[in-house]
Amino acid sequence: MITIKSQREIELMREAGAIVAMTLDMLETEIKSGMTTKQLDQLAEEFIRDHQAVPSFLNYAPKGDPGVTPYPATLCVSINEEVVHGVPSAKRVIAEGDIVSVDVGAYKGGYHGDAARTFLLGTIDEKVQQLVDVTRECLDRGIAMAVAGNRLHDISAAIEDHARSFRFSVIENMVGHGIGSELHEDPPVPNYGRKGTGVVLREGMTLAIEPMIALGRSRRAVSKRGAWVAVTEDGKPSAHFEHTIVVRPAKAEVLTRSLLHAEEN
Repeated sequence: MITIKSQREIELMREAGAIVAMTLDMLETEIKSGMTTKQLDQLAEEFIRDHQAVPSFLNYAPKGDPGVTPYPATLCVSINEEVVHGVPSAKRVIAEGDIVSVDVGAYKGGYHGDAARTFLLGTIDEKVQQLVDVTRECLDRGIAMAVAGNRLHDISAAIEDHARSFRFSVIENMVGHGIGSELHEDPPVPNYGRKGTGVVLREGMTLAIEPMIALGRSRRAVSKRGAWVAVTEDGKPSAHFEHTIVVRPAKAEVLTRSLLHAEEN
């Protein structure tokens, strides 16, 4: 069931979203080669709790699937060919030349915020740099379609069309989602689709839009049995950006805006 949020609920989500944005801003200033992904995770958990919020991902388990081990960390830190759900580890060292996708959620006042960014470490291959830039642009184009009266898959088609115009692949089995008092709510928000289809967007819908785009030909992210992390099928790099937004009549409201990159919001 898709829920329309009240102004009070959106205010609470705005608080959670601001904490998510500040956490990512902090991590962007701290991340460097030689760090472990566990160190990033510890920084994030401390920051979120210092702001009287709770990490959304920590101990998260999908409903209706008792066989899944609860997620053991605050962040998802996915490096290079890892698409999503990279579990932080004291053994995983971030290296020069890596692209590092960091996904974070915060829960405060009964509501969640959720966002992701892909960070570049050192000198990056030109094509990989383009992948990261285009994935960020895909997010912007998707958000631009998240206005009342449009259809859900107008968001999806905008993302897919831009990615494919650069011959990049869209990861089809990982999607965005509704968000609110639950981290994952209806509707699913795919990163591919046909314009003019899907549910009609209404003011007050809250969505986490998150393109995951790959350099190679992968259309799926795959994981080993029992593992959280999902990687591209062909081992090529993938990038990931995400914002939590509110559908509005003329222009979507972004609840996870960066203060470091205000000019890009």
